[in-house]
Amino acid sequence: MTSPHQTPAPAWDSAPFRTAVQRTLDGFVDVQAARLADLGPDADRLIAAAREAVSGGKRFRAAFCYWGFRAVQDEGYDEQRLVRAAAALELLHASALVHDDYMDASDTRRGRPATHRAFERQHRDAGWGGDPEQYGAAAAILLGDLLLSWADEMLRSCGFEEARVLDALGYLDTTRSEVIAGQFLDVSVQARRASDVAAAMTVLRYKSAKYSVERPLHIGAALAGASAEVLGGLSEFGLPLGEAFQLRDDLLGVFGDPGLTGKPAGDDLVEGKRTVLVALALEHAPAEQGRHLDERLGTSLDAAEVDVLRRIIEDSGAHTRVEELIDELTSRCLDALAAAPVTASAKSVLRELATAATQRVV
Repeated sequence: MTSPHQTPAPAWDSAPFRTAVQRTLDGFVDVQAARLADLGPDADRLIAAAREAVSGGKRFRAAFCYWGFRAVQDEGYDEQRLVRAAAALELLHASALVHDDYMDASDTRRGRPATHRAFERQHRDAGWGGDPEQYGAAAAILLGDLLLSWADEMLRSCGFEEARVLDALGYLDTTRSEVIAGQFLDVSVQARRASDVAAAMTVLRYKSAKYSVERPLHIGAALAGASAEVLGGLSEFGLPLGEAFQLRDDLLGVFGDPGLTGKPAGDDLVEGKRTVLVALALEHAPAEQGRHLDERLGTSLDAAEVDVLRRIIEDSGAHTRVEELIDELTSRCLDALAAAPVTASAKSVLRELATAATQRVV
């Protein structure tokens, strides 16, 4: 029996899973490196960048894929095959991050130079001809494309029976279409300098929320032969959780500790991201403060200017409202999980993952 002063043991130790995912990704990249070895040192540099792109991270997408499977089938499965399938979602995620960093002109990722910046530096250090920035851009586009291709290959070769893999690949196809279209919607919203809460929520849903939680759950469940009822229950849980997950990310992009996030202070403000947080601030801030926030978004900001914009957002009530939205969405997803026709072990772990995804500080 657990005493009132003891913290209940977690239902799942995620550390060995993250280790297994990393080992699987490393092994996959080793195979690709051997395949491309005849291309010489340039291919070696591309492979090295791929290794870095798939190193580290919270592995939420892989975890949701894994537990999407175990929501349907909790015994009698091949663990190695399931981890390989789940790891494919991390290749998709790495691809999205490489492309996203270039489109947002980000300088860093997880405390390291973003891919396009790293290749740009290689060009400058080598004294090559042409434009270093253009070289970095081309390299990042190609690496992101390569990682996206690998995600398909890794899932396709995970080892489950062909019919199940085809079903899962169908969900992967949908995921890629949604995230790419969502990304285009995002850059279009930024270009128009639009600040509509509903539009920002649509961007959030398709650029991040669905591919972070709902679709990984679907891919895992499809590999286990899930019924339409189970897939629907996972959607009822996964979509609001994915939205809460991204809203937390938006808060961290403005108020997060750079030492933990690996990004500069107020990075989303410098990049000019028209998130739900920013849209709410522009909607509710006094006119003069709202104009100042709108004019300074996406410009070069020093620490003092970042603090001014943060105060405008805070004083507008947007920070508080986003926290309330996170709580509302988390409550909705947990209610849906309680009613979902999934295994008891999956309910327990998915509840823990929901807390980890929405209450994180990095």
